[in-house]
Amino acid sequence: MKEKIILRPWSLIDAPSLVSNANNKNISDNLKDSFPHPYSLENAVSFINLAISQKKEDAVFWAIDMNGEAIGCISGHLKKDVYKKNVEIGYWLGQRYWGKGIITDCIKEVTHYFFSNFDIERIFAVIYASNTGSQKAIQKAGFIHEATLKRNVFKNNKLLDSYVYALLKEKFIENIQ
Repeated sequence: MKEKIILRPWSLIDAPSLVSNANNKNISDNLKDSFPHPYSLENAVSFINLAISQKKEDAVFWAIDMNGEAIGCISGHLKKDVYKKNVEIGYWLGQRYWGKGIITDCIKEVTHYFFSNFDIERIFAVIYASNTGSQKAIQKAGFIHEATLKRNVFKNNKLLDSYVYALLKEKFIENIQ
């Protein structure tokens, strides 16, 4: 039986489970340097306060909840200026939950939310070339590889390529009809 996963707002009571799931070098290696390792209780409280304080027109952060425990995060950041028809999504999941289709389902749910509630035309994610699990998950959610950005990420003292994956609203609408 597949576990029940829900996306919900963050709460300060999530701090211990956030630390338990986020304090993992394999996760931080695939995210921006603003996601620290080791991941402390102070980091968790700071992040949760940031997530709670966001205005919906700027960004939305959801806790990925399994049986009342925050096991990861997915967010969407609404772009501004000439990029105002775009949302950039980002996500991570506790390592023990990898490979179960959880993040793909979450990407689909967030995609539906943004296309249904905002005047946007495109949702995209930038994924490090070495993160094959994330690439597979986003492809299963219907996103396509749009670009390879050569040596544009400097992470752990290495230059890395990253990939841009995107889903256009017209393709999303085709897929739900």
